[in-house]
Amino acid sequence: MSRLRVAVAGASGFVGRHLIDRLCPKHDVIALGRAVRSGELWRGTAAIARRCDLFSLSDAERALEGVDVAYFLVHSMMPSARLTQTRFEDMDAIIADNFGRAAARAGVRQIVYLGGLIPEGYDLSKHLESREEVERLLGAHGVPVTVLRAGLVVGKGGSSLQIMTRLVRRLPAMICPSWTDSKTQPVALKDVVELLALCAGHDEAIGRVFDIGGPDVLSYREMIGRTAHVMGLKRRLFSVGVFTPGLSTLWVSLVTGSSRALVGPLVQSLKHPMVARDDELARIFGVQTTGFDEALREALADDDAQPVEQTTAAAGPRPTPAPPDVRSIQRLQLSDQSDAISVASAYLEWLPRFCTPWLRVDVDDVGVCRFTVRGTRICLLELSYSIERSSKDRALLYIRSGALVRAREGDRGRLEFRMLPDGRTVLAAIHDFTPALPWFIYKFTQAQAHLVVMRAFARHLRRRPVPSNRRLPGG
Repeated sequence: MSRLRVAVAGASGFVGRHLIDRLCPKHDVIALGRAVRSGELWRGTAAIARRCDLFSLSDAERALEGVDVAYFLVHSMMPSARLTQTRFEDMDAIIADNFGRAAARAGVRQIVYLGGLIPEGYDLSKHLESREEVERLLGAHGVPVTVLRAGLVVGKGGSSLQIMTRLVRRLPAMICPSWTDSKTQPVALKDVVELLALCAGHDEAIGRVFDIGGPDVLSYREMIGRTAHVMGLKRRLFSVGVFTPGLSTLWVSLVTGSSRALVGPLVQSLKHPMVARDDELARIFGVQTTGFDEALREALADDDAQPVEQTTAAAGPRPTPAPPDVRSIQRLQLSDQSDAISVASAYLEWLPRFCTPWLRVDVDDVGVCRFTVRGTRICLLELSYSIERSSKDRALLYIRSGALVRAREGDRGRLEFRMLPDGRTVLAAIHDFTPALPWFIYKFTQAQAHLVVMRAFARHLRRRPVPSNRRLPGG
């Protein structure tokens, strides 16, 4: 196989770090991170760093220039801003859509995605629904996607494994809810890395979905017991059928010290059997997978595991920059199919009616939108519509100035309306916004008002079709 230029999004995650080590000898590797300076070496490897905030489409486009194969190993389980008004699945949708769009524009030949096992015949948890949606969004813009679906990955630094080993270490006796009887098929980190690496440029893998797992199929209760045995600890397990996922989340979070934002989606998914349908990919590449006990011993060999939350944070040669002030994403459902520019225009027409009598919205011929207090010249907000960066499936407006904005050099505050491939789902998102109000006032006034407005707009869109008359140019 010829040498490829390979980009890894999620390079600082526990899978990404090991994948880069595996890829570097055979390929030219680009490690994507938000906290790096482009052109530097990545964490002492031969990989070259490229700065990339995946919430920015322009960043993703620059990051994937000249790339043959792009790995997507990113999951937005934790808040991404000082104030995050959104659900993890909507953050995942934004960054996956950006990655798929950027890969298509850059001429990437293959995307490789590590997702989660999807059980058939079940109402999926939000966590697994999000993984499946990410698969669709990555491939929605024409680049073939190779999907590897895995359950619990057993390796140093993995969040799920850390949670389980903390439970075993800290509790001499454990209450096991009914979901601990669900079957799962853990897979060793080294096997995941090997299979991911071998997929790069491999014709038999391009455009296909594979389940991957180790040789052992265990219940979560059995896995906890075997973990205790490998760790040389005696633990008593008691079955209790009344523990709901909510109670389990609270219990696991309190015992392990992990955030509920991380634990909640994981616990919700444990009610499903997470078993691979086959081992076709391992057979194609001749990979002999590792048993659970051996994989666990290797993961526990070094006790210098990072805290759970740090395993998904951006990392690299430089300190992580301060997070943006505000990220707010709302998922809007339309009553019929439309396009993003029409939805953005409808918002600008609807908002002053909703906020009557005090708000006025004016849109000029080039798409500058001014929000003013009626009867005065007080400009609360000025948005600049980007004709060049907008299309029928994405309307982009930059947040430029106004009494509610604290303008700083290099700010990238923006409002976007992004149409998902079904034509009836829109993500309305504010990114990198810096408020002018003092923070403690903003959180309880302007931030809450924005949620009220967007929820009302969502109800408006569900009740009636989006009007065809547009106020924004370029539609």
